[in-house]
Amino acid sequence: MARALVLYAHPCPESFGAAVHGTVVQRLTDGGWDVDDCDLNAEGFNPVLSEPERRGYHAEPENCTPVQTYVDRLRAADALIMVFPVWNFGYPAILKGFLDRVFLPGVSFKLVDGKVRPNLTHIRKLAAVTTYGGTRMRALLAGDPPRKCVTRAVWHVCRPAKMRYLALYDMNRADNRKRGQFLKRVGQEMEGL
Repeated sequence: MARALVLYAHPCPESFGAAVHGTVVQRLTDGGWDVDDCDLNAEGFNPVLSEPERRGYHAEPENCTPVQTYVDRLRAADALIMVFPVWNFGYPAILKGFLDRVFLPGVSFKLVDGKVRPNLTHIRKLAAVTTYGGTRMRALLAGDPPRKCVTRAVWHVCRPAKMRYLALYDMNRADNRKRGQFLKRVGQEMEGL
C-alpha cells in the first residue's frame, strides 16, 4: 500500500484549514492510501533550528538525529501533501521550521560538486492545499512565494510524476458556497492523486 505523508500546519481545530485537512485525510484514506497524518501543531513540532543543528547541518548522517522520526516518516512516503494557510505571503512558521530542520542534506537533497541534486525522488506525488486571505492578484503582486516554494523548491528535491497546487484565494471574503466548492475540488483532487 502506498503511503501519503500529510503535513498539516494550522493551530486552530475549528478553522477552515482544519476542514480542508480533514477532507484531504479522508479522501486519501478512502482512496486506499496509508495516510501518515502529521499535524505539526498537535505533535508539538519545534520549528526552531538551533545553533548546534545549524553548525552540524552538513554533517551527514548525524544532522538527522534531532529530527530522526520526521526524517524516517518523510523517507517512507510515496506522496507528500502539504496543507497550510498562507500567512504574510509565506508558510506558517511551524511548516517553514519543518522544512528548515527536516529537509536536510542527505535527506531532501545531495550536494554534488556544490550543486543541489534531488534526494526525495521516491515521492512520486506532491500536492499543496492552501488558503490565502488576499486575492490572487495580491499574491501575484507579492510574487506568491508559497506557490513558488512548493512548485519550484519542494518540487525540485522530489521530481514527482504528479504535482498539484490547490489554493483558495480571498479567503477573508469567501462565503459558505465558495468554501464548499473548494472542499469539493480538494476531495476530487485527492481521489485522483
